[in-house]
Amino acid sequence: MMVKLAGTLVLVGAGKMGGAMLEGWLKSGAEAAKIVALDPAPPAETRDLAARAGVKLNPDPATITDAEVVVIAVKPQFMEEVLPGITGLRASRPLILSVAAGKTIASFERHFGADAAVIRSMPNTPAAVGRGITAMAANRNVSPAQTVLAQALLAAIGEVVTVPDEAMIDAVTAVSGSGPAYVFYLTECLAAAGEKAGLPKELAVQLARATVAGAGELMRQSGIDAATLRQNVTSPKGTTFAALEILMAADGMQPLLDKAVAAAARRSHELAS
Repeated sequence: MMVKLAGTLVLVGAGKMGGAMLEGWLKSGAEAAKIVALDPAPPAETRDLAARAGVKLNPDPATITDAEVVVIAVKPQFMEEVLPGITGLRASRPLILSVAAGKTIASFERHFGADAAVIRSMPNTPAAVGRGITAMAANRNVSPAQTVLAQALLAAIGEVVTVPDEAMIDAVTAVSGSGPAYVFYLTECLAAAGEKAGLPKELAVQLARATVAGAGELMRQSGIDAATLRQNVTSPKGTTFAALEILMAADGMQPLLDKAVAAAARRSHELAS
């Protein structure tokens, strides 16, 4: 999806997520001259990208008079330190698009005004390779055109979905935001189990990584639901069937993931309170 800008796109925070978004926007045809990045210590690769593309880095925010959208990609613990320095941008009535975990729409309204157009989103780490998925929730002030713009900006790092209620962001965080860590841990466990079954450690790790990555890519490319793919690879009374009897038991993987996701959702709610 091409990113078309009428005014200035202000990126606040150019770390891993912000840098990935910047790279995606440029690849999506966004005009570099209309992008400004604000970060006192950007990674070298982001600094180099900005220099090559012609993206302005760290101008005085007071000189930006036509901000169309402000993308906030600052770590939550630094938010209250950073936001006061950019609240002057609200004079342009920009869309405020947050990709910061644990910060509510109300927290941005306190800084930019109750009439500010604010979208809170939750991306995940595969955004770094353009394979993320981001859920977004908007306040009542966001226009249809601003929704389209936000979707285009977020599509630069992967899929985008919209949730009708900000309260759902806690569950989104627990499933997709934290979800990559669950998959990485599954890979660790699979490799460890392979080693216990007699495989050399390096081979077990190689097999586990390739299996998890390949299975994910098969789901993505085929579009077939996970249950059908599972059934397709499971022969009656075969080896996979034997393993799934353990994983799908009453005390198997599903109740464990239920508890894990519930715990993550609770923590997301606590952090946003």
